[in-house]
Amino acid sequence: MTDNQRTTRPYRLSALPPWSLVAAGVLAGGLAGGAYGVLKPPTYTATSYVIAVPTDKSDTTSALGFAQAYGRVAPQLAVLDDAQMWAGVPVNTLRNSVRTETSPDAPMIAVSATSAHPVEATDMANAVARALTGHADETKDNTHVELLLFSRAVKPAAPSSASPKVTGLVGASAGGLLGGLALLVRPRRRPEEETTRPASVPGPAVAADAHGSR
Repeated sequence: MTDNQRTTRPYRLSALPPWSLVAAGVLAGGLAGGAYGVLKPPTYTATSYVIAVPTDKSDTTSALGFAQAYGRVAPQLAVLDDAQMWAGVPVNTLRNSVRTETSPDAPMIAVSATSAHPVEATDMANAVARALTGHADETKDNTHVELLLFSRAVKPAAPSSASPKVTGLVGASAGGLLGGLALLVRPRRRPEEETTRPASVPGPAVAADAHGSR
């Protein structure tokens, strides 16, 4: 490749229509996102709910505070070690798959489990909720708060992961953004190159005619 070819290639890129880079980014991103959504296995999420209830020696404010505390305790090894017996999966799987959420306004704990198999996700969520209520029951004489199972997790009917259509739209949006950034940094055509053109060199036949006419 000659030096002239290297220097002219960036300016060939600048001669493309501005919308072409954005369109190419949208197309490539949409195809990549859609392929990711198709190839990635779907995941399912099941959620069980546990509620903190005050005893006669406590009040709702204490129950709310202990609900926050038990929500942080749920992913700990002591709870997961008991839960694995009912879930039928190793502790590491529970640690990576189970998440808890609490509310600042209600003494409720949501125990969610995610898996590629809907039945497994349901079993894990219910197992961790059961183990958590068991640990709370052992200390209720000191905390004056007990945990009760408010709602068992049910088998999810649809995957919680994004569909290929959604991943395709996300990929197309990202590709369009990258195409727009490429449009901003692409090389610009020089003004002198647009107004001046290199002089053409006469061919051998033209030169011979000019020499014969003298």
